[in-house]
Amino acid sequence: MRHAPMVVLLGTLGTTAILANDYVTEIEAWRVEREAGLAADDGWLTVSALFFLRDGETTFGSSPRNDLVVPGLPADAGVLTLEDGRVTVRAHAGDTLTIDDQESEGAQLYPSEKRVAVRSGPVSFWVHLSGARLAIRVRDTDAELRKEFTGLEWFPVDDRYRVRGRFTPHSEPITVKTMNILGDVETYTSSGYVTLSVEGREVRMLPVNSGQRLWFIMRDLTSGEETYGAARFLYADVPDDDGWTTVDFNKAYNPPCAFNPHTTCPLPPPDNRLDMRIEAGEKNYLGPGAH
Repeated sequence: MRHAPMVVLLGTLGTTAILANDYVTEIEAWRVEREAGLAADDGWLTVSALFFLRDGETTFGSSPRNDLVVPGLPADAGVLTLEDGRVTVRAHAGDTLTIDDQESEGAQLYPSEKRVAVRSGPVSFWVHLSGARLAIRVRDTDAELRKEFTGLEWFPVDDRYRVRGRFTPHSEPITVKTMNILGDVETYTSSGYVTLSVEGREVRMLPVNSGQRLWFIMRDLTSGEETYGAARFLYADVPDDDGWTTVDFNKAYNPPCAFNPHTTCPLPPPDNRLDMRIEAGEKNYLGPGAH
């Protein structure tokens, strides 16, 4: 009978250890998936160019004679036209372009209910909106950044940075405007803020709505040193019926601009510039493309 309490204690400790190991395994699996997505055919490492459109015509192709030079395309592939907020594309006379996997002499790329892409072999491009500016974003599945990617580095998984957060809704959804790294203003909607305790300190953060999740664009005192200087991203589930969600900083990760100079990433709103060190999640990338 004297040993019964010890048996219970060991059982409890054993269960705790198993749960902890399960959590570490879960986070490590998520991180493997994160890296695979980054390097996938449609991942951020394949973005190879960003070209801002001006009113009127923009010629494109692989020849240096063009306004937009895209290796992998025919020498003189076609013309893009921006007029009254509309972007159209057309092939040179007598030629066609592959637009959404169909051969066509031309099409409207923007505005459109869905992304309309022009493709040629490993290269594709479509219209990208940076703030109010219209640009062409180019993807190349043979991009050098993808070939030279050196992999991600992370802080050790630390359960102290997985915390419960209390969601408090705004009286009405608010508009959140924040600059991106190119100086354009990005506009989001926020339905409320989240209050949580990190390392014994109460922190209030402002997420923006992202489908069925809360999106935190954040920065902390590790930014610019161990982690990427501009920001890191973090998602949390929408709150439960009692107003609680879980914010897991072990899943904080770098925006695409940490790897690729041809991307446009939002900067954190003031509420998410944390005056403390968050030693969890993804570390700074120092391989090719880092900036």
